[in-house]
Amino acid sequence: MIKTFLVQAFSIPSDSMMNTLQRGDRVLVDKLTPWFGSEPERGEVVVFHDPGGWLEGEPTPEPNVVQKFLSFIGLMPSAEEKDLIKRVIAVGGDTVSCKKGGKVVVNGKPLDETSYINPGSTPCDDEPFGPIKVPEGRIWVMGDNRQNSLDSRYHQELPGSGTVANDQVVGRAVVVAWPVTRWSTLPVPDTFDQPGLNAAAASTAAVSTAVAEMAGPGALGLAAALPVVLWRRKRRDG
Repeated sequence: MIKTFLVQAFSIPSDSMMNTLQRGDRVLVDKLTPWFGSEPERGEVVVFHDPGGWLEGEPTPEPNVVQKFLSFIGLMPSAEEKDLIKRVIAVGGDTVSCKKGGKVVVNGKPLDETSYINPGSTPCDDEPFGPIKVPEGRIWVMGDNRQNSLDSRYHQELPGSGTVANDQVVGRAVVVAWPVTRWSTLPVPDTFDQPGLNAAAASTAAVSTAVAEMAGPGALGLAAALPVVLWRRKRRDG
């Protein structure tokens, strides 16, 4: 059987994303855009497969008949799959850090997380970190309920040093669909649109251009021949 559904429902199993998401919520995950070469972006809430060791020792809940059927037709993930849901804080090439008593800082820009972090939580007082340079093709993720989220901070001893490979991302959570009393969209918070946040990426591009120029016209011709990304996910305001 070919499962062709491009939107999948996921059940929230823990309190790590409160109050944005609560235990028992059902979210709809957009699985379409990754097919077109799009990559996770800062601020998005994403579902991803366990990179290895993150859910070690966690029990796998027994699905009911309805969940088994929805899994069979592709509307829900298999019960055997161990998936997590967190917010993307930094992407490949970014430098991210957080000192006790301070804010999360990405590429030198402090994030204003008041719109999504759980009331009463601190940005990282339970587990300060960094600075960490996120490798290309990977993301740094954190839960909105910081004092109850075993996120990237707590897995730095594992392969990937706490980061998650982009190809492990199932998709972006876009809507809280159930219960109906909690229906809402999951837009990217404004703090991730602040000027200068992309400075590190721009600086890296400038260095690459300088190297190409020093290498001569041949290298520039080769660079020009590289494939162009034809599809880029547009940020939805929801």
